[in-house]
Amino acid sequence: RPVTPDEAEGLAENVGALAKTPWVGARDRAVLVLLYGAGLRISEALALKGADMPLSETLVLTGKGNKQRVVPILPVIRQAVDEYLRLCPWPLERGRPVFRGEKGGPLNQGMVQKVVAQARRALGLPDSATPHALRHSFATHLLGAGADLRSLQELLGHASLGSTQIYTRVDAAKLLDT
Repeated sequence: RPVTPDEAEGLAENVGALAKTPWVGARDRAVLVLLYGAGLRISEALALKGADMPLSETLVLTGKGNKQRVVPILPVIRQAVDEYLRLCPWPLERGRPVFRGEKGGPLNQGMVQKVVAQARRALGLPDSATPHALRHSFATHLLGAGADLRSLQELLGHASLGSTQIYTRVDAAKLLDT
């Protein structure tokens, strides 16, 4: 189920506020902004390396099935990641993950899921408000704003248009119109 734009923003802000330290809050916020603002899978966000920094206006990702795609990076995403990098106590290294755990190792998906669960409880959101729901919301909101399915397919890195149709819960009539 998609979250609303306000709920997505609330989740990103809330994970930042709930964190023990400012750098962890900035990290968690940056990850969620990437998921919602660029439609990244959580694994793609956590796989970003120091060599990918600083973010420019686009990012080339290798997703499922080693399929490459180019996603636009909005200024708000760059600002969130830059703020995290500014506060992060660990050095940015070309071959190391950008997003680090509290002890310096790679951040894992379970930790992101945990902080999102805490934030959604604090905001009174349903259990369906997960990190993956942010990617789903990205797609749903773009489609609702008039994006065509082919472009959305490319942004999401789907091999088939059918995957995009199902993923965004587009009904058959809307698909035919598009």
